[in-house]
Amino acid sequence: MVANRSMMPDETNPGLVSAAIQAITQYIRVEGLGPGDLLPSEADMTRRLSVSRTVVREAFRSLSAMRLIDMSAGRRASVAKLDIGAMSMVIEHGVTTEQISVHQVYDVRRTIEMRTVALAALRRSDAEAAEIQEYARLMRENYHAPEIVMEHDIAFHEAIARASHNPVFSLIITAFSGVTRRTWVIGWRTRASVEDQIKMIEGHADIARAIIAGNPQLAAEHMAAHFDKSVKALTDAGIA
Repeated sequence: MVANRSMMPDETNPGLVSAAIQAITQYIRVEGLGPGDLLPSEADMTRRLSVSRTVVREAFRSLSAMRLIDMSAGRRASVAKLDIGAMSMVIEHGVTTEQISVHQVYDVRRTIEMRTVALAALRRSDAEAAEIQEYARLMRENYHAPEIVMEHDIAFHEAIARASHNPVFSLIITAFSGVTRRTWVIGWRTRASVEDQIKMIEGHADIARAIIAGNPQLAAEHMAAHFDKSVKALTDAGIA
């Protein structure tokens, strides 16, 4: 029960909606619902929580905005699959409003990706190793087209996260892609010569080879060096 309606006459009270959100998420846990499973209708949830339909509707809308449930016209709400959208928006908002610095994002990425690459070296399948190596090759092949290199670079890191076989890492790394797209080209331009650009790309090839060799320590060392150079490039470009 969220609250007695006679005790909370203001149906738009944020506290009442927040309590309804908590009750609905608890219902998902208690009932063991998974992605795609349907939630009770608004009318049914209204009865269960003893609140107005307006409160339930607002709670559903909030959960949908957080990508925790899926809603579409004419259908009951269902449990959503994991979605990086909400996390990505929080990170990008933090950078845009200067509550988070780009360097802080890269510091976190460095820490996490040293772990994901070590796990990938230990856990990757042959197909995953080939995918990672292919992204490194495509970066080298398209070095003359920075935007293409950037997309393969992002895909390279996301593939490593998937190869760690820990979906939490994959979720976090993918959520960083928005900030990466805002800063990548700037870092690329600080590498004024083709030689410097190729060296950056070859750093990815070194990481891929360590993963294929199944050497977690070497893979982590290459990843740390890659991020140290990336941070230096952004610093040289005046990005704090």
